[in-house]
Amino acid sequence: MEKRRFEKLGIDVSLLGFGCMRFPTGADGKIERVEAQKMLDTAIAAGVNYIDTAYPYHGGESELFVGEALKKYPRDSYYLATKLPVWFVNTVEDVDKYFNEQLEKLQTDHFDFYLMHALNHGSWEKQRDLGTVKRLEELKAEGKIRFLGFSFHDSYDAFEEIIRYRDWDFCQIQLNYMDIDEQAGMKGYKLAEELGIPLTIMEPIKGGSLSRFSKDIMDVFESVRPGKSASSFALRYVATLPNILTVLSGMSNMEQVEDNLDTFSSFVPMEEKEYKAIDRIKEIMSSRIQNGCTGCRYCMPCPFGVDIPGNFSVWNRFHMYQDFGVVKWNWDEMGKNNSRAINCKECGKCEKACPQHLSIREDLKKVTADLEQAEK
Repeated sequence: MEKRRFEKLGIDVSLLGFGCMRFPTGADGKIERVEAQKMLDTAIAAGVNYIDTAYPYHGGESELFVGEALKKYPRDSYYLATKLPVWFVNTVEDVDKYFNEQLEKLQTDHFDFYLMHALNHGSWEKQRDLGTVKRLEELKAEGKIRFLGFSFHDSYDAFEEIIRYRDWDFCQIQLNYMDIDEQAGMKGYKLAEELGIPLTIMEPIKGGSLSRFSKDIMDVFESVRPGKSASSFALRYVATLPNILTVLSGMSNMEQVEDNLDTFSSFVPMEEKEYKAIDRIKEIMSSRIQNGCTGCRYCMPCPFGVDIPGNFSVWNRFHMYQDFGVVKWNWDEMGKNNSRAINCKECGKCEKACPQHLSIREDLKKVTADLEQAEK
């Protein structure tokens, strides 16, 4: 298993990290513990030593399961990461409440990697002002946290503010080849590298959407590295970057575990021809975009509650990936709040305001036709 060492941390971490938010589940929604245990055991036997969970994963069951699953292993044989649910933290005392609960659930006396979970500008300001960081630093001084960091979901500007606040041991961002300009993105990666702060990477396969493609795209992958999965390209794309501590993969079945182990047990950095292949794939996917909505929102608010940019975003992504699963959650949410395209009454107000001069009314009809057909 390929391992990375950063002198800042002084430890050797497997380049593949086991993300514990997508274990196989049964009809009742609970983790299929026998199968999940086999998956963890297989990964650990192959050299995976970074195990990442969090308070809300699997409705709170993930930490309990991981605590049980790791009991058979010496505590110094793996690195355990979990995260403070900052959305529940309203006082400094809450830090200890949730931290101690997590210690108990995970059956340990310390965490190797502990993160402030899913920070954005608002949650960061609140936690900074509450004194949460200071309390976590105290827990680190007590030996209950080895390495202190944060995970992040917001704009680059918010990321820069947080990462420059202190000398973090590490941090976690979303990064994949389709989203290099989203959230912290590649610009955030370069800033972390400049500051000497190693990164753990989440969503390298974009929630699974970079693991399944139409034949024309798979043919591009096959032409440069025959017999390798689409997932392996996505994982290697980020893992080739030098300032990456570990790449997290939320594996849901043994097939995914074995494929990922194949990728990292004999890790080969990306080659120039593969970067060119990914550029070609991005071109193909971009060509499938249905309209040029930029999300400027000049068309909003719609008098009838339609989220016009939101509908176009879902529609374009559906066609790009040719996979309804990529947009299902967003489409379902728009159904719940009555903001789908079907509520358009064709008043035309939006088209008068659109700087792109899009045929919004006609395109909204196409959104409805395509997405309603896809969800059947």
